[in-house]
Amino acid sequence: MTSVSDSSQVPGLNSAIAPLRAKWGWIVALGVVYVIAGFIALGSIVMATVASVLVVGIMMIVAGVAEVINAFQIKTWGKFLLWVLLGVLYIIAGFITFDNPLFAAVLLTLLLGASLIASGVMRIVLAFSMKSEMPWIWVALSGAVTLLLGLLIVARWPVNSVYILGLFLGIDLIIAGTGWIGLGFGLHRNPAGVTSR
Repeated sequence: MTSVSDSSQVPGLNSAIAPLRAKWGWIVALGVVYVIAGFIALGSIVMATVASVLVVGIMMIVAGVAEVINAFQIKTWGKFLLWVLLGVLYIIAGFITFDNPLFAAVLLTLLLGASLIASGVMRIVLAFSMKSEMPWIWVALSGAVTLLLGLLIVARWPVNSVYILGLFLGIDLIIAGTGWIGLGFGLHRNPAGVTSR
């Protein structure tokens, strides 16, 4: 007995999804791990903030090393020195992050708040420029929420720097985990294009 769905109309989609359907249990387990990690992060927000800052520090060091290595492929001395300087600055910033993660959290929280404010303003401007379109109100609402969140972060800065990154990390892990769990159960319940045994 074969089930027919919209995914069977896309050529090759069923063959691409079939390996995921066979691993639906592992996908659900991954989601459960994410959700548990998210609740652990919310239970210890300061430690989650430090952990997220240290991850950013590691990424900065890796990016800096990659830029220094990439600099040796540039032919002119001016550009070579610029790439090496950028790479060294990334590496130094990464080590400063390890040396003083709370100071790095203060800077990253300010950057996060400013980015959310800029993103919210851009979405609101975009929404009013597409007023004739149907979903403009949802874009405006999304922009207003993002702008308000950014303003709240900046208004409480630097006091909130100790917990805001950890809070975002915990919420993000829980949302990602529930997404993985939903995907896994969806693959298990809807075996479209797969012959049942």
